Amino acid sequence: MLLEQNKSDYLLDLEYKYPIVEMFHSIQGEGFWSGENAFFIRLAGCDVFCPWCDQKETWTMKKYPLLTLANIKNNLINIDTKHIIITGGEPLLHDLFPLTKMLKNLGYKTHIETSGSHPFSGEFDWVTFSPKPYKLPKENIYNYVSELKVVINDEKDFIFAESEAEKLSHNIPKYLQPQWENSASQQLIFNYILHHPQWRLSLQTHKFIQVR
Repeated sequence: MLLEQNKSDYLLDLEYKYPIVEMFHSIQGEGFWSGENAFFIRLAGCDVFCPWCDQKETWTMKKYPLLTLANIKNNLINIDTKHIIITGGEPLLHDLFPLTKMLKNLGYKTHIETSGSHPFSGEFDWVTFSPKPYKLPKENIYNYVSELKVVINDEKDFIFAESEAEKLSHNIPKYLQPQWENSASQQLIFNYILHHPQWRLSLQTHKFIQVR
């Protein structure tokens, strides 16, 4: 892990490698930036193991190619957006300072989606914090959060959501998102928000319109 005090001196090594599941240009489907034109970099590796995860293929790093920063940079050619979203898997399994330093040097706005279950690294303009009860967040994540997004599968998930919200500033946007495979969770959230107006509804709009 790169020490915080040394990050500004980090020498950009274009041969630094990350396990890449996929990279694609689409729209952000969830949360505060829903509908935004964005380029996604999905990193392999996750040890949170949510039972309802819709990206279980990302849990292992073994079957994915290790791409250099130069490879990633080449994939950005002719992409008409300045919004880069780093996701997974759990991207904080990796040291993200080299990747975000390169993206910042190229003039991109950096955004991460994370459970916060590993030490924070990287330089981000926006942090989507999506904590999971299966592997609890590290304490330092709360200093970086831009929005809170909690997936709701059943009633007990509201208790977890509220416990995480209490650790954040009241003015941070807070979202409840239905578990896609459980249609009953939509009604649970609808009813909950009617009585808890500090929360907003997040829908996976990319799934409704059937795009990545």
